[in-house]
Amino acid sequence: MPDLAQSTFILPQDATLTSEQSALEQRIWTFINDNHNTTSTHLLIISGDAGAGKSVVLDAAFAQLQKAACATSGELAGTDNKLLVNHNEMLKIYKEIAGTKSYFRKKDFMKPTPFINAYRKAGKRADVVLIDEGHLLLTTPDPYNKFRGHNQLADILQLARVVVLVFDFHQLVKLKSFWTPALLKRVTRDYAVTHYHLTEQMRVGDAAVNDWIDHFVRGKVLPLPHPQHFDFQVFSDGQPMYDLIQRRNAETGLSRMIATADYPFTVLDGKTWYVQAGSLRLPWDKINFTDHPWAQRPETLHEVGSIYTIQGFDLNYAGVILGPSLGYDPSKDRLTVDLAQYQDKEAFKKRPDLADTTDAKAAIIMNAINILLKRAKHGLYLYAADPALRQRLLQLAK
Repeated sequence: MPDLAQSTFILPQDATLTSEQSALEQRIWTFINDNHNTTSTHLLIISGDAGAGKSVVLDAAFAQLQKAACATSGELAGTDNKLLVNHNEMLKIYKEIAGTKSYFRKKDFMKPTPFINAYRKAGKRADVVLIDEGHLLLTTPDPYNKFRGHNQLADILQLARVVVLVFDFHQLVKLKSFWTPALLKRVTRDYAVTHYHLTEQMRVGDAAVNDWIDHFVRGKVLPLPHPQHFDFQVFSDGQPMYDLIQRRNAETGLSRMIATADYPFTVLDGKTWYVQAGSLRLPWDKINFTDHPWAQRPETLHEVGSIYTIQGFDLNYAGVILGPSLGYDPSKDRLTVDLAQYQDKEAFKKRPDLADTTDAKAAIIMNAINILLKRAKHGLYLYAADPALRQRLLQLAK
């Protein structure tokens, strides 16, 4: 099993935060110390792109907080603090961390709904709540997950004295957790709010590639950069891309195939569903009932991952299959989005309170692509199902 530090936001033993990350950790620490005794709720919102190192800082800050909470003296001794995350695979990582650190308990890490229900029932407030992947907080009732409120952030703000929220508008992947700047402002308008933005890119190992991805998810296809220390390639067929991923995995580990949700699947039916990429045919990832994240399990080299198994994680090399929902219009030299091709029906579940969801759905697809393209540290490989887009990418790769 790979070390946590290889595939996640957990830092290796001998690694340190960057200067920007250290400054943010100190900002969080000061914010908590200044506000945990106040009667009103104070909110710190941390923003930054995928791969900016937000979770790294949050983990470090929570460790510092819980060490103080476990101490026999000090202002934060005995405080009741939680770290919340809606992402199943990331929660597994946090709970795995808890088993290795004396100052963490597994119950320190929760999903938002159980936290809201438990603290509301007990009629109490937490001292400090840190929220990772805050853009996944629900903005509508979700009976399936036992959330009967209307907005998880609004409920959490009522149940904590200090809230530190990690948030990225470009990682929204479902209508039931669809946020806009106006909605975030409305939910937080009655609270003292502080903002902090991380600007570094800690995952994608080349600035030119990161810039190319940023243009791509905004609809513009630029000539591919050819960086010296990052392997960026386009493939005319999925099989040779998968062959290379297998070689990379043998060489360095943590190399996987991932894809947009453009291929049919259902959840919990026991059936194996497949992703087709030219001559390549591989099964979709299955629901992970183990305690280990998808990317860390060796057998998943022979599956195709999704945003639900890879969001928040690092890969060394990523083979990304861009499904048929993403096309290319030569007359406009722009990417196109075909909503009918997107197979993640849960992502597009109806929202009666949103009059027109067309733009929101298109944004969800592009956000998912942004997440997939920013997984890799050392190499990114692309295959496009749409013939026009595939041809254009191959042209621009020359």
